[in-house]
Amino acid sequence: MRRLHSLLGIIPIGLFLTQHLIVNHFATQGVEAFNTASHFMASLPFVIFLEIFVIYLPLMYHAFYGLYIAFTSKNNVGHYSYMRNTLFVAQRYTGIFLVIFIAWHVFETRFQVAIGNAAEADFNMMANILDNPAMLVFYILGVLAATFHLANGLWSFLVTWGITQSEKAQKYSTYFTLLVFVVLSIIGIRALFAFV
Repeated sequence: MRRLHSLLGIIPIGLFLTQHLIVNHFATQGVEAFNTASHFMASLPFVIFLEIFVIYLPLMYHAFYGLYIAFTSKNNVGHYSYMRNTLFVAQRYTGIFLVIFIAWHVFETRFQVAIGNAAEADFNMMANILDNPAMLVFYILGVLAATFHLANGLWSFLVTWGITQSEKAQKYSTYFTLLVFVVLSIIGIRALFAFV
């Protein structure tokens, strides 16, 4: 179950997060660019099927099993370096926060469209949400939590699946995952400020 949890965190959830941040980044090119990219994603063939089986079901499994891990795991003191233990704890806290953040984000966007309160999730919808300074801070924290959780989860995935077994390989994967965190964070935060 842990290996499935790890795999789903990267494929498809990590890929979806990356794609979602890139589509949102179109907001830096203006209203029309974002709306075109968003409309393209919403009009993909079998979009409901894709959302349910590629996003929502894997995300729910990852979230619920992740909460179980977060509330039952013990810190790895003595097994890993101080930094790895700190990242282990941060992974659990960001996961708990992300369950709340993602539920809120889906409620504010997709759910509002589904019940007819909004025609579509477009630039104006996000601009209205992020007009509130508290929501902007909440979304910045959400982006940072998501990008950290993905990057650190990628490191764990590489270890769990036996891809990085040596200490040297794990050291290099730490640098790579740090780069993933920084790049995706910049993309996500630039997108948020483009809506403001």
